[in-house]
Amino acid sequence: MKKVCEECVSTKPESEALEARYAQQSHIYYKGSVCETDSIGHAEPPLARSPTELVVHAADGFIPLWRQDVILRWRFQERSLAIFKQPEAAKQYLRQILANGIMLWRDSVPIKFREVETGDTWDFEYVFNWQDKCIPNGGCTLASAFFPDGGRHELNVYPKLFEQSEQEQAETMAHETGHIFGLRHFFAKISEKRWRSEIFGDHAPFSIMNYGPNSFMTENDRKDLATLYRKAWSGELKEINGTPVQLVSPFSAFRPAFEQLAAMH
Repeated sequence: MKKVCEECVSTKPESEALEARYAQQSHIYYKGSVCETDSIGHAEPPLARSPTELVVHAADGFIPLWRQDVILRWRFQERSLAIFKQPEAAKQYLRQILANGIMLWRDSVPIKFREVETGDTWDFEYVFNWQDKCIPNGGCTLASAFFPDGGRHELNVYPKLFEQSEQEQAETMAHETGHIFGLRHFFAKISEKRWRSEIFGDHAPFSIMNYGPNSFMTENDRKDLATLYRKAWSGELKEINGTPVQLVSPFSAFRPAFEQLAAMH
């Protein structure tokens, strides 16, 4: 993508309007990088905190996981690609790094992703942010995503991502798709406990949902995610540590019904 950027990007816009848009707490992820999706936790957990636990999102009093056979429909945010001289070349590279991240999860991926080019039935936009977002004396955001729900969202990537190796780009996208599947950072319960999270299963001391040099995909990551969804879909897993599991559908699942209802009035 660095080559693509050099070939495709013209001058950067002078506007700084995007800075306020992503003004939120960030954490160091890997080699001075940052993940903004999960604003809960702490970048350097106390040594007493075990990194061997899978943590799921429960901020709304329940644990949202996708229903079975869900398809998340996505599209590029076209205006965010206006900076590229060759937008189609940039799109192809962006498609590939997303695919590489998803493929790291292998058969444990609980949902399908489908690109849509026309119509208004989409669940998230894939956005290229032209301006890096960095913390003074800290790290830079590589990407940010969202957790399962029925709304519309953005999957954001920043220029700093494309300065990383191909493997690190794939691992970053695997980390972000982990959030899309409903996973939190392993240390999510350390601070700001008003934002609930629950622990499910056990990991090896390394996890793609961890921070630092130990953050990479493991077989335990895949096994725990597959087990989580298999038990949730079968009805065997109804709660985790007292917090109920709620299966959710994406926005696109309801869009046809909304359009039909609108046509009746």
